[in-house]
Amino acid sequence: MDDAVTPEVRALLDKGGPLTIELHELLLELFPDAVLTADSENIGYGTTTGYKGLKFTVAPFTGYVRLGIAGGASLPDPAKLMQGTGKVHRHIKIRSVDELAAPALRDLLVAALR
Repeated sequence: MDDAVTPEVRALLDKGGPLTIELHELLLELFPDAVLTADSENIGYGTTTGYKGLKFTVAPFTGYVRLGIAGGASLPDPAKLMQGTGKVHRHIKIRSVDELAAPALRDLLVAALR
């Protein structure tokens, strides 16, 4: 894990444990220039700080990690991974490291970065 993350980001990664850390590493692999932000519940991955540049959010919960995808409502999702009914954003509940290896997830994340 990157030692340059802020204490707020590190606290959420630690709270979420291995699954949250694996998701974090996957997002940074696909989005190496991500600007990381954090509040008490979410890690934000964006092109800048603030809402306008936001691409993803990661929020650890008991038993899963919620991956928010900004603009997800407009993305193709043939594997039906995304949940939510918002007009703009969607999320995915990730419950295992194996789910992170799914090609459909990677395709969705890459599409979100375009």
